[in-house]
Amino acid sequence: MKILFTFPGQGPQVPQMLHNLPDNALTHSLIEQASLALGEDVLLLDNADAFHSTRAVQLCLLIAGVVWAKQCQAEGIDADFCSGLSIGAFPAAVIAGALEFSDAVKLVALRGELMQQAYPQGFGLSAITGLRQAQIEALVAQVDSDNLPVYLANINAEDQLVIAGSDAAMKQVMLLAKEQGAQKTHRLAVTVPSHCALLDEPAARLVEAFKQVKISRPVCGYLSGTTGRVYWQPEKIADDLAMNMARTVNWRDAMVAAYQRDVRLALEMPPGCVLTGLTKRAMDQGEALSVCQSGMHVAGRLATRLRENGR
Repeated sequence: MKILFTFPGQGPQVPQMLHNLPDNALTHSLIEQASLALGEDVLLLDNADAFHSTRAVQLCLLIAGVVWAKQCQAEGIDADFCSGLSIGAFPAAVIAGALEFSDAVKLVALRGELMQQAYPQGFGLSAITGLRQAQIEALVAQVDSDNLPVYLANINAEDQLVIAGSDAAMKQVMLLAKEQGAQKTHRLAVTVPSHCALLDEPAARLVEAFKQVKISRPVCGYLSGTTGRVYWQPEKIADDLAMNMARTVNWRDAMVAAYQRDVRLALEMPPGCVLTGLTKRAMDQGEALSVCQSGMHVAGRLATRLRENGR
C-alpha cells in the first residue's frame, strides 16, 4: 500500500502563511535558500497586499508545500508518489527529487510574472458544481467567441469543474449553468485564465527557461495532475511543469490513477484542504487527509499503520 503527497493550486493561500511555518532549522534553511534564489526576502511576500500578485501567491504556495512535505519526511513519512494541482506540480517535483528547490523558486517566480503580465485584469477562473463535463463543454461552446473567450480549465471531479476566460464570458456560462441546474457557481480568487489556450504564449516562454535547468529522474513517482500519468523521464516532467498553465487540469483522473496504483493514504500539504475532499471521491478504501486540518501527529500515525499493514 502506497502514500501520496498532494499539493494545492492557487486559492487556499492565507496572509502570514510563511511566518506560520514550523519554527525550526529546516524551515529557516529553506526560507533562506528561497530568499537567496530570488535575491529578496520571501517573508515579505505573504501579506494581503502582496497576494494581489500572482507571482507572490505562487511562490508562497511553492515554499509552504516544500517546507511541510520535508517536515513530513523528517517525521518518517515518505511518499511513493507526489502530485500537485497547477502550481502545486512544482513542490511535487521538488519533493519527488526531479527539481532542485532553488531552481523551482526561480521558475515559479518567472511563471507567476508571465501569467500576470499576459492578462493583468478582466480574466480569471470560476467553479461550477453539479453539472457533468459534457454539459459544461456544451455551455462553453455556446458562449465562446473572439470577444468572449472561455474554456473548460479543470476537471476536479465528475460534477465539479472550473472554467477559464474573460469575466463577461464566465458570467454568461455561470448563468446558463444555473439554468441547467448547477448547484453552485462562484468566481475563484484567481486573476489569470489558467489551464487553457489563452496561456499558450507564456507557457512557451517557460519551456525556454526550462532548457537552462537540470531535471533529474525522480526518486518517487511524479504523478501529473494534468494527464493523470506517472512520469519518470526528466523530459516529460519538464514538459508537464512548463506547459501545465496552458493545459486542462484533470485531477479526477490523476486520483483514480493513484488509487489504481495502490495509494491508500493521501496527505495534502498545507495550506490546502480542497484536494482532500476530491481525492476521497476516488478512493473506495484508504484515507485522505489535510495536514493543516488533521495535524502531523495523525498523518504520522496513519502512515505508520499503513506501512505495518502492508508488510
